[in-house]
Amino acid sequence: MAVIQKKICLLGEFAVGKTSLVRRFVENRFDDKYLSTIGVKISRKSLMLNSHTVNLLMWDLAGGDNYQGVQSGYLRGAAGALIVCDLTRAETLSAYERYLSQLREVNKQAHVVFLANKVDLVDRRAISDKELKEAANSLGGQVYLTSAKTGINVELAIETLAKKLI
Repeated sequence: MAVIQKKICLLGEFAVGKTSLVRRFVENRFDDKYLSTIGVKISRKSLMLNSHTVNLLMWDLAGGDNYQGVQSGYLRGAAGALIVCDLTRAETLSAYERYLSQLREVNKQAHVVFLANKVDLVDRRAISDKELKEAANSLGGQVYLTSAKTGINVELAIETLAKKLI
């Protein structure tokens, strides 16, 4: 059985739920207290995929324009990325392209999966399925509707990315 270690980065605007998604995946818990990530927070989780043990090093990067120059250093060595938007804030969808471009500047071969988080907040949804599909298709990736709060599709999306890495 092979053991593989891969670095993946979570990218997206402030408060889209990157930290909550990592916490849901790694610790299977949710905390609705918002704490902004400053710089980077690294978590680790092992998965059994096919006949491989995949150790994921998950780099949760601070979002927003203030960290754009710093992020390129954090992106070095990333085998993949989860790029996240917030379904309740339409302006976060346009960030998909910016974060993908930033990743591609550092690593043209990195695999990407797009997440549309907060699907549980149905009454506040501001981005349609059609808009999500169009954005993901134009950027060449899959999109998953996720909820860090309920856990919907979180593991599936991250496992999808992990499978692309082996």
